[in-house]
Amino acid sequence: MNPSFETFWNRDTPVKPGLPAFVYTDEAFRQVENQTIFAGHWVFVGFAHRLEKVGDVEPVTVAGKPFFIVRSDEGTISAFHNVCRHRCLKLVETAKSCGRLIQCPYHRWAYDLQGRLKSAPYFSGLSRTAPEGFSMEGNDLVPVRCRTWHDWVFVNVDGKAGDFGEFIRPLENQLKGVDLSKIVPVATLDFGPLETNWKTLMENFIEPYHVQFVHQTTTSQPLVDHYTIIDGHCLGSACDIDEPRDVDTSGTLAVTSRFLTLFPNFVMGTYAPDQIGVHLNIPEGAGRTRQQRVIYLHESHNMPAAHIEQIRSLWYDVHKEDHEMCERLQQGRVSEVAADGGSLSPHWEDSVRRFQEMVVESVSRLHN
Repeated sequence: MNPSFETFWNRDTPVKPGLPAFVYTDEAFRQVENQTIFAGHWVFVGFAHRLEKVGDVEPVTVAGKPFFIVRSDEGTISAFHNVCRHRCLKLVETAKSCGRLIQCPYHRWAYDLQGRLKSAPYFSGLSRTAPEGFSMEGNDLVPVRCRTWHDWVFVNVDGKAGDFGEFIRPLENQLKGVDLSKIVPVATLDFGPLETNWKTLMENFIEPYHVQFVHQTTTSQPLVDHYTIIDGHCLGSACDIDEPRDVDTSGTLAVTSRFLTLFPNFVMGTYAPDQIGVHLNIPEGAGRTRQQRVIYLHESHNMPAAHIEQIRSLWYDVHKEDHEMCERLQQGRVSEVAADGGSLSPHWEDSVRRFQEMVVESVSRLHN
């Protein structure tokens, strides 16, 4: 597939078009994204706190391919292709503890937590010697680049993404004054599959234009208090509230907030004084994305369980309001009217436009 973006680039006016509809609906384009965006960048794949103990392992999908992340003997998290080197079986099917060995259920080939092949029982028949031309060392699991930043795990499939420190730096710049080392996860929202493209969820989070219309009952953040953020590949928006109200007395979100993303798929919201939310969006098809959100509070919080549940309930309602809009966007994009991408506000959706430009720039590398 050789996608054309002439209309996207060639409108020389302040009001720019959005991405053409096929970018959200076409499965062939999704495969192009897998080969470029999701293989070539640092991609957010999971939460370190879910791998609490040595030997905890979790399967992840990146660029449409199976991988797993595991907490190793050294207490670090590593990532490997989720494929046995014998007959190419998917090794890890569910999150679990594997102990000290990752075993293939088919023929019991076993790998240690560094991916080294430790056992290939009866591969030579009843002989204990390896077959001619076979070496244990040459059949280790295949690793991929993996970095953990606070509670968040990233991988780079093709090994060509830039330095991870450079990748994370724009977000660190936006988070000055926020001590991420002192936060703890207190609740998880798992929304399962949503009938929308992953980019729609990202764009919805980046722009503030919809907030006062879609979230009238769940937030009290007037549009006038918002502004957009474009800091390299860190995109989003923010709002500053002079007189914040506590969630438990107002029932709505009315605090100074930052809505930040790192291209392509990391999403973080910060909510004064000490709440953070991180989204994991996992594409499962051109029109389907699985989404989770983890809520964090400062480690010193003394919040009763009922209050945490109220926060969780509020965020569930906020997300469902967004999900309705995102799924309806997906439905609208099957119309020929959506072919040219609509129009973006030069004031409120400039960060969305930059996100879309990075999508085009990434996929275009395959054809240059």
